[in-house]
Amino acid sequence: MPARVLIAKPGLDGHDRGAKIVARALRDARFEVIYTGIRKRVDEIVTAAVQEDVALVGLSILSGAHLSLTARVVERLRAAGAGDIAVVVGGTIPRADVPRLREAGAAAVFPTGTALDVLVAEIGRLTGQDTSG
Repeated sequence: MPARVLIAKPGLDGHDRGAKIVARALRDARFEVIYTGIRKRVDEIVTAAVQEDVALVGLSILSGAHLSLTARVVERLRAAGAGDIAVVVGGTIPRADVPRLREAGAAAVFPTGTALDVLVAEIGRLTGQDTSG
């Protein structure tokens, strides 16, 4: 059974090309992908993640609000009793912020330029899905 992942664009960021590329790469690697679309509130993302029974939430953030948005998603998932859902974040993320995102609860961070095969393999590791082909 394929791992279910939710790809979300929190906040006011309206650019979703990268999120769609990631969603397609994960789908091609046999993940079941739910894409929420752009400009989603944290509560909408958490509700969708719980309702869809996903193993992982991928946040795509280009707006610079990655620290606060990631922390809020992790906190709200835990409050909803869904703290076992892994949260990863990708997008325009300064390397200096990676440790802070990890401290906020991100299981992995994928700054702009991360190779898709690296991203797919790491999400496979986090969800227990074989991505070897």
